[in-house]
Amino acid sequence: MTSFNLYSAEAEENSPAADEEIETISVTGFRRSLIDSINTKRFSDTVTEQISADDLGALPDVSISDALTRLPGISAVRTNGQSGEINIRGLSGGFVATTLNGREQVSTKGERNVEFDQYPSELISSGAVYKSPKASLLEGGVAGTVELKTASPLSIKEDYKLSANARMMKNDRAEEVYGAPSTGNRISVSYQGKFLEDTLGVAVGFARLYQPGVSTQFVGLRYDGEKDVDNDLDELIAEDNAKDQATIDGQDYDGCPISCERLSEGFELQHKGGEETRTGYMAVIEYAPTDNFTLKADFFKSRFNSEEFARGFRVKLDPTTAVTEQLIQDQGKYVVGGVFKRRSTGNNTRVESTNDNNNKINNITSYGINADWQISDNLNLNIDLSHSQASSDFRNGLLWALAAEDANADKPVVDSNVEIFYQLNGLELPDVGFNQADDFTDINKMMVSKYGIYPYVYKDKLDAAKFDFTYTTDIDFISSIQAGVRWSERTYAADRSVYEYGSDSSFLTTQPPLKLTEDMVTVVDWQDEFANFPSYLAIDVDKALAAWFPEGTPQPVQTWGNAPGVINDEEDITTQSDYSWSMIQSGEVYEDVFSAYIMANIDTEVFGVPVTGNFGVRMVETDQYATELKDVDGNVKFGAQYITDNAGLVNDQYANQIRGISYRDYLPQLNLNFQLTDNDYIRFAAADVMSRPPINRLSAQTSYNINLTNGHVTGENKNNPELTPFYATQYDLSYERYFDDASGSLAIALFYKNIESAGIQDIAIENFDFAGNGFPVPEIVFNEDGVPKTTINKTYNLAVNDDQGGYLRGLEVSYTKIFTDLPELFSGLGVNLSYSYTESEISQIQDLDGDKFNTSLPGLSKNLLSSSLFWEYQGFETRISLRQRSKFVSDQTAINSQLVNYDAESVVDYQASYQFNDNLSVLFQANNLTDEPTKTYFGNTAKTGTLQYFGRQLYLGVNYSL
Repeated sequence: MTSFNLYSAEAEENSPAADEEIETISVTGFRRSLIDSINTKRFSDTVTEQISADDLGALPDVSISDALTRLPGISAVRTNGQSGEINIRGLSGGFVATTLNGREQVSTKGERNVEFDQYPSELISSGAVYKSPKASLLEGGVAGTVELKTASPLSIKEDYKLSANARMMKNDRAEEVYGAPSTGNRISVSYQGKFLEDTLGVAVGFARLYQPGVSTQFVGLRYDGEKDVDNDLDELIAEDNAKDQATIDGQDYDGCPISCERLSEGFELQHKGGEETRTGYMAVIEYAPTDNFTLKADFFKSRFNSEEFARGFRVKLDPTTAVTEQLIQDQGKYVVGGVFKRRSTGNNTRVESTNDNNNKINNITSYGINADWQISDNLNLNIDLSHSQASSDFRNGLLWALAAEDANADKPVVDSNVEIFYQLNGLELPDVGFNQADDFTDINKMMVSKYGIYPYVYKDKLDAAKFDFTYTTDIDFISSIQAGVRWSERTYAADRSVYEYGSDSSFLTTQPPLKLTEDMVTVVDWQDEFANFPSYLAIDVDKALAAWFPEGTPQPVQTWGNAPGVINDEEDITTQSDYSWSMIQSGEVYEDVFSAYIMANIDTEVFGVPVTGNFGVRMVETDQYATELKDVDGNVKFGAQYITDNAGLVNDQYANQIRGISYRDYLPQLNLNFQLTDNDYIRFAAADVMSRPPINRLSAQTSYNINLTNGHVTGENKNNPELTPFYATQYDLSYERYFDDASGSLAIALFYKNIESAGIQDIAIENFDFAGNGFPVPEIVFNEDGVPKTTINKTYNLAVNDDQGGYLRGLEVSYTKIFTDLPELFSGLGVNLSYSYTESEISQIQDLDGDKFNTSLPGLSKNLLSSSLFWEYQGFETRISLRQRSKFVSDQTAINSQLVNYDAESVVDYQASYQFNDNLSVLFQANNLTDEPTKTYFGNTAKTGTLQYFGRQLYLGVNYSL
């Protein structure tokens, strides 16, 4: 067993007592990385949290996001059981800036949020979360900045290092999901070496993860329907004596007054399964021919391939026209259960048997070259050139089936005898019943009625150049002056396409349904908590499509479809659907940024107390603009052009435009660190910070409509390239104590953010001047009968920065202790604890198709707890960890992406390992030990959102190092 003496390299740079002997810490295993992280935090010049691994591959986590969540104030949103997006101090991933080796990273999500599960922990040597910025740090993080680093081979003490890891894994829920793999593996290997008398360093790494993706879930859909289910309308009208009037108490009721209740669109029951493969590569070349010059080039690439199926039922209630009975209400406003029946005509209440395939390929590539030149004893120049690129190709494919009266009929028809009973039970599984339950496994009843595929393709790339100067001064209280400039150009592109065949609510004569055969289907039963739900048919999608499209499955295309303005002959238009959205939602966003800063580093004493830190200002100039297909009603004066889609259809109603804005910001920042004693520190920080809007929300998608019946003009701009950043002024105050025996630390921190704006809202501008704002609106239009109607400006819905600012404040406490003073058997016992409390006066109004409710800030949990108990003895190490977070708000994707409330959760992980010798060890790991589900709801727990069970992930592996 090897013992290591650890100290922070930053100590020599930042500590005022750099020449004095610093106590070293002799530890092994998990303790080694833990104390190393504490040392780095101790000598940092900002408020920061650290994770480190001296050897590549030493972090046991599946992704770097799992490692980051062990830090105070950091939490993660679990997606399909995996930690992806992280939240910092109660703010969501959109407020988090991320760098790799100091360089801005773009995202595979189609937003700014970096998906951290894309970054293998085996290829990351250290990570830091900067909670207070400094002027030299890249702007963009109101919540904080995550800095990831890969290897620096010239920094290792040995001539070379070799590390290899192999682990088998199993998900214990996979067996209950038909067709889902149950086992997977993780393999990684890395090498670092020094050559040419330690002037040349080389590092390479490879990491591959193959794992089953498994979950069983209930998904409640949004409350987008309105209906007067208890017949209050007649009573209200009678009370107001207003039978012949158009208002009740002055409120319009064109179909639904204030007495209406809200009804759910429906729900889904799903088995989700599949496989996820992540392959990562890392390479570094570092060359230092002289003591004053270092040249470093690094490369990182990660590819994440997910192949997922989702099978089960999709229940569409069509509640406003369905026959309803025995309805159950919550708060007299929401229908949370009852009986829904399909009418023979005019209603589409139905149960769809779903067999969806959702495939996603994400790629990240990041590389750069850095030159560091100590020009003289006082002057240093650092030059950095970099490229970051991400792409995501997500293909949402669906294959849906409906029950027919007789699937063997020459002209089959949908069985309209549909009766659905359900009752939501809050955050527990609902009660559900179907009168067609026996039909769902009968191929003489079930027929495939619709196939569709809807690709979302995103590409995001950024090129940057940075120049930093550091000048060491002889001024008593200023140790050095730093200044620098940075240029970056970012291009974000979104491409949409579509192919659809059939219908999800009926059988079409022009696109008839598919008769299923025995070889295409397997009867699937639900198990465990879901065992009471009816069985369904799992359809072999490949066989079904081959039978439905014997000449080959048609591919999706970006097309106008049968949209207004298409000038082709009718025989060239192969669909009756308007697919203009696939053209309008495709486009590019450009973001050019120039920034410059100046910063002074402090090194002085105040009344005998050593004080370090920095103060400075960062100036940021941003030009942002986006392409737009704008509907100008074919008016050439407004730029109308012939625009051809990928299917050869030509539309003459639209104009290609580019629009955007420019702005400049000044961000002053201050960090002060007071060393009260050898072991006690107080830190204070103040700064103005900014986060830019999600880059997909900067796309330009303007539309308008003229109602020919009444001449009313309406329009909307759901995304807007004129959105501005979110700004905040923040303050941090913390106390840190590092124990005399070098066995841990205690830190207490207070933070306060005054946020000007924290979200994007759609505002309705009444009587909007459409013509005056460039819309080709005539004074008069003619209805279908040729009667002239004067156009009247009505509502324009515009995406803007909201005005819901306010404070965000909190407390963080962290405690790490290794009980080295206990008898030898227990001297390796230790705890690592952190707790944070966060509160805010900011609330946001969520509007899900008319269902409005208040939520807290996305990402904010009032209470976060991370705790680990570990023990190490003679090569054996065991650790159990608990991560708890109280309820919060975040994104959820059902049919559409929407913000929902997440219930509180507690996730328990366990790990044990044994070190046979200096080179070989074995490991056992269990993640989500208690099979903690994810539970969401819409505003209140009675309106169930998603109840998702992921299972436990079990790992058994071996590590080898030289």
